[in-house]
Amino acid sequence: MSGNKVFMDTNIIVYAYDRDAGKKYHIASKLVKDLWHSGLGVLSTQVLQEFFVTVTNKISSPLDIAKARGIVKNLSKWNIVINDVNTILAAIEIHDEHKYSFWDSMIIASAVKGGATMLLSEDLSDNQEIEGLTISNPFKISKIDISKKLPE
Repeated sequence: MSGNKVFMDTNIIVYAYDRDAGKKYHIASKLVKDLWHSGLGVLSTQVLQEFFVTVTNKISSPLDIAKARGIVKNLSKWNIVINDVNTILAAIEIHDEHKYSFWDSMIIASAVKGGATMLLSEDLSDNQEIEGLTISNPFKISKIDISKKLPE
């Protein structure tokens, strides 16, 4: 899969900065580092917004605002999909056809818009393909298997 873009859902990014997440922290932080070094990571404005709210309010050891702001600023150097009306309309189609929540459909539509071939998410159907995008739960497969799927 070398050279293909990988979109990360909010939960994976959150685990990468939540040291209380145990095994998920270690897997997610490695994935973030790998995608950072490859330059093939994709996020959306929605993911950045959800990340900020979650790490400053919803995890057991919340990050302070300055630290979270710095992480968002760093993550903004990735390929960022800006959600527009066309993304919303695509999400509505995904929502209608695949019965995902609207917000999960926005994640999928953003990943497709960003040219990703893989979407890493804990919340969506593992191994499902939508519009050339494969959804993969990195916590259901071994680190060795996910590393083989990620860009080099």
